[in-house]
Amino acid sequence: MASEGTLNCIDILLAIILPPLGVFLKFGCKVEFWLCLLLTLLGWLPGIIYAVYAITK
Repeated sequence: MASEGTLNCIDILLAIILPPLGVFLKFGCKVEFWLCLLLTLLGWLPGIIYAVYAITK
């Protein structure tokens, strides 16, 4: 079984490639996901920044 650190690294990599997917896998369809989706639609970089912040906080 993968450790918590490994899962966190995978989530961060997914957040860089496709920000809403990384947030969805961590939180599900909650406010964090919808906010990340909106930020990603407005610009890829704000989506990445928020996704990495949400996953690491």
